[in-house]
Amino acid sequence: MVLYFSATGNTRFLATELAKKLDDECLDLLRRIKESDFSEISSEKPFIICAPVYICEMPRFLSKYLQKVRLTGNSSVYFIANSAGYSGITGYLAKRIFRRKKMNFMGHTELVMPRNYYIGHYPVQSGDEIRRRILSAYNKLDDIAADIRNGRKLKARYVFLFEKLITLPFNPIWAKYKMPTRDFFASDNCIGCGKCEKVCPLNNISIKDKKPIWGTSCTHCMACIGNCPTDAIEYGDITKVKGKYNFNDHKHLLGDRSRGASQKDTDIPRKIYKRRKNG
Repeated sequence: MVLYFSATGNTRFLATELAKKLDDECLDLLRRIKESDFSEISSEKPFIICAPVYICEMPRFLSKYLQKVRLTGNSSVYFIANSAGYSGITGYLAKRIFRRKKMNFMGHTELVMPRNYYIGHYPVQSGDEIRRRILSAYNKLDDIAADIRNGRKLKARYVFLFEKLITLPFNPIWAKYKMPTRDFFASDNCIGCGKCEKVCPLNNISIKDKKPIWGTSCTHCMACIGNCPTDAIEYGDITKVKGKYNFNDHKHLLGDRSRGASQKDTDIPRKIYKRRKNG
């Protein structure tokens, strides 16, 4: 069974495509994370965890969830990181989590997808670069699926000690002090649909007078910005200048390659909104 969290669609795409290639089930963990639902998840096939990379690790809320949830049935687990170019110590942390759960860790690998985080100094990627990343990641899924199907371990680069020494203390400090919410706001395009509230993994958004209000607990996942059906959510002037990212705006770049992809996802029914194309 493929388990995943996705904010703006990159990881969802990789997880659902991989599940299709393996004829496996795919489960979006968003609802479970939001509701602190740690009830048992059982699978006859190996577990495959697909996760984005935030600050050189997997999202801290996802790490905490995986530590607590009970996974039964097959004891083997694979881990696939979706990064914008550097996965940091994500694979190392996944290995540590699942070995502590007495599971058979079958290795990890990294797939590079377009960046969804334009806040700060990060530049907007060109349409050509976005296309190159999506196609490259998609083409690597066949080899990953073959390894999993044949019970082979996934291989990734070695994580050096200095990476652990830098990231382990740095990540929680950055997550606590460098992810402010004061610059989020909804423009007059907001229709009060509540989509942003539904996709926030930390339950940090509430709707008041048909407008979103942000609390102080934020992971800067960009789910609220990237999934707004009317592009109403902004972050200061940054997103007005740089635009926003959602995988659905770029999936046409695959042509017919993923046509027919399906998701056996019982947790989160999804609508496809017509959105403005960026990049």
